[in-house]
Amino acid sequence: MADLKPVYRADTKAAAELALDELETKWGEKYPIVLESWRSKWELLSAYFRYPKAIRKPIYTTNAVEAVHRQFRKLTKTKGAFLMKTAY
Repeated sequence: MADLKPVYRADTKAAAELALDELETKWGEKYPIVLESWRSKWELLSAYFRYPKAIRKPIYTTNAVEAVHRQFRKLTKTKGAFLMKTAY
């Protein structure tokens, strides 16, 4: 849900809380259980705002390991082989 991004991509916890309020205004009637869950667990969910923004992205990115793997494949796929300087 694109409307959720402003919550977890906010610069500060206070900004995230405002974004959560906006999310609840827009989607609260349709998804009350989800938003109640976010509200009841907000202290746990928002703990990552204690970290710098550069560290937060890997925390909220569920495919962080896959992204690193994809970059590795991208860099190595054009190489025919990795030649060893010494032969066994």
